[in-house]
Amino acid sequence: MRVITTIQDMQTEIIKLKSQSKSIGFVPTMGFLHEGHLTLLKRAREENDVVVLSIFVNPLQFGPTEDFSTYPRDFERDRSLAECEGVDFLFYPSVEEMYPHSSSVRVIVQERTEVLCGKSRPGHFDGVATVLTKLFNIVLPTRAYFGKKDAQQVAVVDGLITDFHFPIQLIPVDIVREEDGLAKSSRNVNLLPDERRQAAKLYKSLAAAKEIIEAGERNPRTIKNLISNMITSETDGQLDYAEIYSYPQLEALDNLEGTCIIAIAVKFSKVRLIDNIILEVSKEIGGVK
Repeated sequence: MRVITTIQDMQTEIIKLKSQSKSIGFVPTMGFLHEGHLTLLKRAREENDVVVLSIFVNPLQFGPTEDFSTYPRDFERDRSLAECEGVDFLFYPSVEEMYPHSSSVRVIVQERTEVLCGKSRPGHFDGVATVLTKLFNIVLPTRAYFGKKDAQQVAVVDGLITDFHFPIQLIPVDIVREEDGLAKSSRNVNLLPDERRQAAKLYKSLAAAKEIIEAGERNPRTIKNLISNMITSETDGQLDYAEIYSYPQLEALDNLEGTCIIAIAVKFSKVRLIDNIILEVSKEIGGVK
């Protein structure tokens, strides 16, 4: 595995690979790799000739009160894990390399961002879309791999690839969970012991919502109330949102039908966790996938 820190060197390697008609699987991350990231890398390794992993903590997607400075970083550990997963190139640029001067152009996301995490994090997905536009142009991947845990990000990336005509296949990969159902995340290390036990209730509330949908419930308000009551009564966390939308359009629903996302965010003392399930819902009782 080769570690590359400059855009010029990365592009030089990519041009060579493209001239050889190699397929490139790309996994963009902010590092502190966990099993969810490794699942993306395994999938990319299975489906491509070459695997590129990027590690870059992108300042543009952090708000003024958010955790850019405290975001967990451990490059040597990440490098070791990447080697074990058969990564060919680890792209590890500095902030100065990616943003050497004030940008004259940034990407502004017009849709799919005024709900869920985007509602309370103005500009976040503009930062995500801007850095991904840069990374896609640097790596020129055949396929790009993203975890469904951040389903809103997947929806935004879907729009970015479609609207900008990137010749990239988006591959969403299922959430990787702990034994108790908690979605794996780099931020889980910031949970206090009691909070870690309570955090399993996020997925349990989503599972309970799925059960009543399978039993025939189609009213979004009833389903959201169930989730809210579980989080409020069974954890010390503060419920940021419990929402239901069409997916990937992220439009409000009066009644559940078609592809839907049920998404939640809960704030604990030092960390904010997100989780979701995506369902195919039909009108019939039990008609849920």
